[in-house]
Amino acid sequence: MNQSRFALVLGASGGIGEVICKQLAEAGWSLYLHYNTRKHQVDVLRTELEETYPDQQFRSVQADFRVAEAAEKLAASILSIQAIVVANGQAVVKLLSDTSEMDMLELWQVHMQNPARLIALLSEKLRKHEVSYITFIGSIWGSAGAAGEVMYSAVKGAQHAFVKAYAKEAAYSGIRVNAIAPGWIDTRMNQEFTAEERQMVLDQIPLLSVGTPQEIANMVEFMLSGKADYMTGEIIQINGGWYI
Repeated sequence: MNQSRFALVLGASGGIGEVICKQLAEAGWSLYLHYNTRKHQVDVLRTELEETYPDQQFRSVQADFRVAEAAEKLAASILSIQAIVVANGQAVVKLLSDTSEMDMLELWQVHMQNPARLIALLSEKLRKHEVSYITFIGSIWGSAGAAGEVMYSAVKGAQHAFVKAYAKEAAYSGIRVNAIAPGWIDTRMNQEFTAEERQMVLDQIPLLSVGTPQEIANMVEFMLSGKADYMTGEIIQINGGWYI
């Protein structure tokens, strides 16, 4: 692989991650496409990107972030890297009293422990560039909190806190660290809600509409474009005014 600019997208097989990959590829980035179980979906995406952008490089990388040492496994597959987009995750919609210890552990490892460890392992490679980027896809619930998703809200809040702290620590190395906190985004996961449940949410959103993965991908591209290089440690809310 050559030394052109590479970005690692964690969760490339997800509804938001896939669109982020397409947007970054269009902007000229070569990509590492991370997945856990959806190998076929990532293979299809990689083939599409290779055919559309033959002068760029695309590589699939697998790691299960629910388990310890997943970050070490993934880091060993990464050569040159200038950007990391943390778009992986899993939701747990349960009352706190129904949330098991395993649920809590997996949420922590998927959303916080393995991403943080991976960033630590790859920080030396990020520092080789004058400017490099880390962007987390957080959540509205990391800022506002949600009943029925207490532990999910907690780990998303931890991501937001990590961004603010690591932005200060990494600034001297030229690493910009930011997060995007989406509200209701129209992905496969949210299509499981009934029409009545969907309308109840829409009634709370001032813009009276849900967001799209493309709107999140547009902001990721902007953060990695060089046009936002004086911004670090920020949590950008994209939620239609649902939480301000």
